[in-house]
Amino acid sequence: MPSHLFAPINLRGLELKNRVIISPLCQFSALDGTASPWHKQHVGSFAISGAGLCILEATAVSAVGRISPQCLGLYSDANEAALTAIIRDVRTYSDMPLGIQLSHAGRKGSTRASWELHKGHGVPDSEGGWDVEGPSAEAFTEGWRRPLALDDAGLARVKREFVDATRRADRCGFDMIEIHAAHGYLLHEFCSPLTNHRNDGYGGDLAGRMRFPLEVARAVRDAFPKHKPIGVRITGEDFVDGGLNLDDAVVFARALKEIGVDYVTPSAGNVAPGMKLPKIGPGYMVHFAEKVKREAAVTTMTVGMIYEPRFAEEIVASGKADMIAIGRAIMDDPRWPWHAATALGERFVAPNPYARSAPQHWPGYAAVHGVTLKTGEGGMGHATRE
Repeated sequence: MPSHLFAPINLRGLELKNRVIISPLCQFSALDGTASPWHKQHVGSFAISGAGLCILEATAVSAVGRISPQCLGLYSDANEAALTAIIRDVRTYSDMPLGIQLSHAGRKGSTRASWELHKGHGVPDSEGGWDVEGPSAEAFTEGWRRPLALDDAGLARVKREFVDATRRADRCGFDMIEIHAAHGYLLHEFCSPLTNHRNDGYGGDLAGRMRFPLEVARAVRDAFPKHKPIGVRITGEDFVDGGLNLDDAVVFARALKEIGVDYVTPSAGNVAPGMKLPKIGPGYMVHFAEKVKREAAVTTMTVGMIYEPRFAEEIVASGKADMIAIGRAIMDDPRWPWHAATALGERFVAPNPYARSAPQHWPGYAAVHGVTLKTGEGGMGHATRE
């Protein structure tokens, strides 16, 4: 029986060969927002993974919007040129669609790379830190910078920055854009009552708090070619009393769909300290996508410790989500989709240079699994039902 995980899916004018999506993965390896040789190998490795789509890491729309001084950006000509070169090179050997996640870190900016957190979160000015901004002038917690509350001019500027980055992304050659509105970054900060204490039209009830994120999403949609899809990573649960919940996510997803967003990825947490986390385990956020898909009638991607191919298959086959985002699993095993395809009985076309590594050459593999593989004519590997 054909696999649901390896069935194609259309997002607007973009056809993905399967539902395995490489999640945006921060690399903290850029210089002044510009991609480095590390990014070239990072993207290049994933480009022959066999996944349906690779979305590049949270990419700042301004220098102020970076998470750390080493975060990727798309706000300068140098940023644009480096990403254009990477995409140009990847296109010579891979037809995998490439997307980019546009982001603004808000009050969680000017922090350290993940492997430097033992020094404390905040980056001082002497080490390249900067003043941050947010919906309200309240720091994340002690030791973090107190943000400047954005006024009307600041809101207009940030929206222009998202639009400018969108146009750069199109010129680079990206096939799609995902907007980051989760994990405690700026657009999530506007949505959450824990971080938005404004008394103007961008605060108050949920409709007011969603207003700016929706304006940004609409501006991005209008600036991006009509045939190219956009998605939004949203929050299913803040995990803090008084914060956003799953019913709010449904409302937000409906509003995003109305303005032309093609899918949403419900994630969770990290907007404020004091989180009361549920039991964390494989698929612990799948129910977010399931409810949003059912009640907002929108295409969904799910994320969160999804490691096993058969578990990923069950999620898609049961209709709980339309796509699976994998992150840590594919960093650990860059050929995860190859292995998933064979585990689920799909034929797999491997790139010729790597064909001799295919499981058909492993003693006893075909006899045990009943799966055959064939080599392609160069290019990337992918699952096929020929």
